[in-house]
Amino acid sequence: MTEPTSLTSALHKLLQRAIQAGGGWIGFDRFMALALYAPGLGYYANSGAKFGTMPEGVKGEGSDFVTAPELSPLFGQALAAQVGEALAATGTDEVWEFGAGSGALAQQLLGTLGETVRRYTIVDLSGTLRARQQARLAGFGDTVRWVDALPEAIQGVVVGNEVLDAMPVKLLVRQGGQAGGVWWERGVALEGDALAWADRPTELRPPVEVEGPQDYLSEIHPQAEAFIATLADRFRASLQSGGRGGAAFFLDYGFPESEYYHPQRHMGTVMCHRAHQADTDPLAEVGLKDITAHVNFTGVALAGQDAGLSVLGYTSQARFLLNCGLAPLMEAAALPERVNAHRLIAEHEMGELFKVIGFCTGEPWDALGFTHGDRTHAL
Repeated sequence: MTEPTSLTSALHKLLQRAIQAGGGWIGFDRFMALALYAPGLGYYANSGAKFGTMPEGVKGEGSDFVTAPELSPLFGQALAAQVGEALAATGTDEVWEFGAGSGALAQQLLGTLGETVRRYTIVDLSGTLRARQQARLAGFGDTVRWVDALPEAIQGVVVGNEVLDAMPVKLLVRQGGQAGGVWWERGVALEGDALAWADRPTELRPPVEVEGPQDYLSEIHPQAEAFIATLADRFRASLQSGGRGGAAFFLDYGFPESEYYHPQRHMGTVMCHRAHQADTDPLAEVGLKDITAHVNFTGVALAGQDAGLSVLGYTSQARFLLNCGLAPLMEAAALPERVNAHRLIAEHEMGELFKVIGFCTGEPWDALGFTHGDRTHAL
């Protein structure tokens, strides 16, 4: 395992070279991409522990944050009801998971869906996480395969839990308020050898006008939106070659556009996570902590629609999981498991902050997860 000091030193030198090659400045999206995904050095590409319920020194995990599949196996069991319905609706038998983390969600889906899934493909850029996934999923044999890039055409059901939030974002900052204010793109430069914030003029703007006289910092999400468009293109290629297309479900924390660019959310949503502690300084401890931004689900929905996908629905994680049968699963579980599963739907935990959006090729159907409480009208 790479020692933290040598890891951050090597990544820092890589960032210095990138900034120098960029004329003394790189956009935050470029910085975030290197900080998270630089081969062998970035947060998701190095050997440090990431997913788990406990920080370092507790149960020997040394994890930085917990995701829903690690919190409770009932998460994947409930999601499996929606995935199974989507497999039947699309006439397919393949599941694709992006950013599979520890492999917990794949284990839960495969264990619940059984022979309904002929092939389960994991798309993950992290070699160390892939090794962990392979060990966890060894019992499923050749049903599971790994790829590091999308093929030209795909069919089946795509799932992504906390994937969109890890895609690099651009930072925009307004100085001077709504009336006559000037927008800048915030990036990273060097002050001596240290990383430092630096702003440059830009023609980029948030998708809506932000009201108010205050300075304002926020994000735009071209990479996440391009990813959705690429996924739609791969579905379309499958249909054009005689395949069946498919459906996709993404679960993540975020807001519709009207809430995302609310005047009171003037400090943006970028957050870092290490040892189950959150902070707002992505320039510190680079490579040792996660960097995320909340998802603009309106932008994601429009990217899908513009690329030819139909929106199946949009709702809170709590409503989605309850629609998919989480309540009876909890009733049948032991008390400790019920306590953990409750965090998935509690309003002050994951239930309201996390949202779910679904897409499909062709005409939409009344998808199980959006039966009650669909909020598509709010996008």
